[in-house]
Amino acid sequence: MLVRDAMSTLVLTIGPAHTLRQAARLMSARRIGAAVVHDPDTCGLGIITERDILDAVGAGMDPDVETASTHTTTDVVFASPAWTLEEAAEAMTHGGFRHLIVLDGDGPVGIVSVRDIIRCWTPARRQTAGLTR
Repeated sequence: MLVRDAMSTLVLTIGPAHTLRQAARLMSARRIGAAVVHDPDTCGLGIITERDILDAVGAGMDPDVETASTHTTTDVVFASPAWTLEEAAEAMTHGGFRHLIVLDGDGPVGIVSVRDIIRCWTPARRQTAGLTR
């Protein structure tokens, strides 16, 4: 099975000036655990996750003042839609993270999470989807 088969195509993209509260609200409304942060000044893509927000709030930072740019991971490992789920899982395990931005060309086309991979690897899920071996 490939990343394209498991990834979520709902990609929330925010700017670096979004506050952590704004990011959390947008992520919560979409029931997703990560957002792509696009910084037009650096032409780069980063990622902010629910854990980044939780760590900041837990450290006593003000979510109405702290911006996404301060908490964005910029040394991102990107996945290709053609990667196998095993390749994605290996990258996540090696890097110690739970989300990969999926790029096709220059732009993000999805995000794949550990949960997405587990969903595909769970026997009950495969049977429901008609993917039994």
